[in-house]
Amino acid sequence: MALTREQVVHVARLARLALSEEELERFGRQLSGILEHAAQVTRLATEDVAPTSHAIPLVNVLRPDVPGECLAREKAISTAPEREQGRFKVPRIMEEPQ
Repeated sequence: MALTREQVVHVARLARLALSEEELERFGRQLSGILEHAAQVTRLATEDVAPTSHAIPLVNVLRPDVPGECLAREKAISTAPEREQGRFKVPRIMEEPQ
């Protein structure tokens, strides 16, 4: 499907692109090629193909989520820049209600 110059100008305007004449010609050829490829894909017989979320089967490569021993509170906050009453102290991000 070959795009006309006007169609390429329209797409460029929608994308807010300022294209030179040479770019209009080059991108017109490229867009036409992309549309032709998409048209070929739509002609494929896919009625008997089950929908998939991935092209190949994926396997989770992470270890199982197994509960472990908790980190002691003092050790967890030992490197905190600021502490208050055994907790991390962080800057206030919300105003006090008035």
